[in-house]
Amino acid sequence: MAELRFVINDSKSGKSYQKALETEDFDSKKIGETVKGDFLGLEGYELQITGGSDYAGFPMRKDIEGTGRKRALLKKGVGFKKVTRNGIRKRKTVCGNTITNKTVQVNLKVTKEGSKKLEETFAKKEEEKPAEQ
Repeated sequence: MAELRFVINDSKSGKSYQKALETEDFDSKKIGETVKGDFLGLEGYELQITGGSDYAGFPMRKDIEGTGRKRALLKKGVGFKKVTRNGIRKRKTVCGNTITNKTVQVNLKVTKEGSKKLEETFAKKEEEKPAEQ
């Protein structure tokens, strides 16, 4: 079973929340697909897969088909830093758009909200301070 780190972005508040789970439900899902948020404890939420990265940190690109890494000639977008000169293209290593067991991070975007707020679900638990003697 692979452990995935899910990063959920709430575009209304501009905040992101992280949660790590061991699951194999995401194998063979692609960027752009919509999933229900029940597996994260988000009843009523619908989440869209927007990207991710593999165990070595290479980003996933929507326009690269497949599961493995590819050396693509890029001029803009995910995995490419903007260059000051026009017309520059570089060959960069990126991952395909399908989630596999080598994927460690999946980025999600909220498309439909549920009854409970994300802040309530992912609230940081206050650490108890030791009693002073």
